[in-house]
Amino acid sequence: QVQLVESGGGLVQAGGSLRLSCAASGRTHSVYATGWFRQAPGTEREFVAAIHWSGVGTYYADSVNDRFTISRENAKDTVYLQMNSLNSGDTAVYYCAASQLGNPIQRRAYGYWGQGTQVTVSS
Repeated sequence: QVQLVESGGGLVQAGGSLRLSCAASGRTHSVYATGWFRQAPGTEREFVAAIHWSGVGTYYADSVNDRFTISRENAKDTVYLQMNSLNSGDTAVYYCAASQLGNPIQRRAYGYWGQGTQVTVSS
């Protein structure tokens, strides 16, 4: 089992920045990739970004490319999502997820999920 806890969400004005954190515990050595997804009310949960356990491979949704940066600190079993130039379209609950195999940009590759953290961008 892998447990994930997100933090860092909140209310921010358009154009501002936030950094989300995802702390993992349990069988973290079995994690192949860690991803961030988001879900706004009435929409499907969508892929945002992912990072390979080694930190070498990163993946981004087109909507956040050049604004968001995913990184990891293996010594702390923590993955970060730095979000810059936020706009109202980024308002959602953000979920951290851990994958043990599969394509890191596909939701079905993730078997472990955190509880989510709310990000609200005011215009």
